[in-house]
Amino acid sequence: MPPESVGSSPPTARVAVTPEAADLLRRLRADHDQPLMFHQSGGCCDGSAPMCYTQGTLLIGSADVLLGELDAGTPEPIPVWISAAQFAYWSHTHITIDVVPGRGAGFSIEGPTGHRFIIRSRVFTEGETSRMVPVVRGGVPS
Repeated sequence: MPPESVGSSPPTARVAVTPEAADLLRRLRADHDQPLMFHQSGGCCDGSAPMCYTQGTLLIGSADVLLGELDAGTPEPIPVWISAAQFAYWSHTHITIDVVPGRGAGFSIEGPTGHRFIIRSRVFTEGETSRMVPVVRGGVPS
């Protein structure tokens, strides 16, 4: 469900997807025949990588924050989650999911394709920050 507009400008999106990543997401959606999701990994062995799963493979709970949903041309939007602890550090950051050749770490489903998802990030402008809407934590607005 899209957030309502804040003031006269549309709300600021926290996440986006490049056309190349959207192409791969459409292929993965067709190959797996299931809706997809991302969880922005918080470090350790996965570094700080966007991990793609079929929905339901990774359970989302109250310690997770929904950054937004990607329109990648799949039958349904693709939710992008992050842990609440990591969101505390990244709440000022816009994330764009991209793809590059190579093999990433972890259990992200693009591994066998010879590509890996990465993030490109930037700090929000003051104007974007003023148009932020509340995030959803594990299914509950906060």
